[in-house]
Amino acid sequence: MTAPILEVENVHAGYVKDLDILQGANMRVYPGELVAIIGPNGAGKSTLAKTIFGLLKPHIGNIRFNGNEIAGLRSDQIVQRGMSYVPQLANVFPSLTIEENLEMGAFVRDVPLDPLKDEIYQRFPRLAERRKQRAGTLSGGERQMLAMGKALMLKPNLLLLDEPSAALSPILVNSVFDQIRQINRDGTAIVLVEQNARKALEMADRGYVLEAGRDRFEGVGSELLNNPKVAELYLGAGRGHG
Repeated sequence: MTAPILEVENVHAGYVKDLDILQGANMRVYPGELVAIIGPNGAGKSTLAKTIFGLLKPHIGNIRFNGNEIAGLRSDQIVQRGMSYVPQLANVFPSLTIEENLEMGAFVRDVPLDPLKDEIYQRFPRLAERRKQRAGTLSGGERQMLAMGKALMLKPNLLLLDEPSAALSPILVNSVFDQIRQINRDGTAIVLVEQNARKALEMADRGYVLEAGRDRFEGVGSELLNNPKVAELYLGAGRGHG
């Protein structure tokens, strides 16, 4: 059987000493998978993403990426190993142009940037049209596209997306989700932390439902979507942050 690209085992982490938000979280991601993380407000979804990416340090548990322990590494060290992260907020440099943002996204790569930028412009034609425009003047949807494009400049094996549909109109939500689906089809494994639980599970290969910092349910996306208990507890409004 193929080995997981990412393994999270019994991870406890939080922002305040002795007050953990994650209370023993577990998950696995296999190469090429799209895995959704859903759950109610305050469940620890975003905290899990930040811990995986090294923005928070777990004091219990293991996080392995491509078979190597990364718990406790800095984010820049994790980036160099092939993981990218798009936070929900502050995910672009507002004073820089689209083109400059993309170049900043490849800061750890010592390769010609023009071919990489051309790939992003082909994927996101709207960014190509506005490449000299400052990121701070973009719409919410355009900014989300730029944030994903910036992360893809690293050609990651795994892309962590934290609430990519937050504050977007329904039309833009569909557009962003279409892009996420295509990025995954092109071979990049994705961990999708998402407030829109129903839409996330519809497109996910597998999903995890977090509750109180632990993984309460795990399964194929469509099975979780049709699980009456999951639907009753978490799919009513499909909103909420954590």
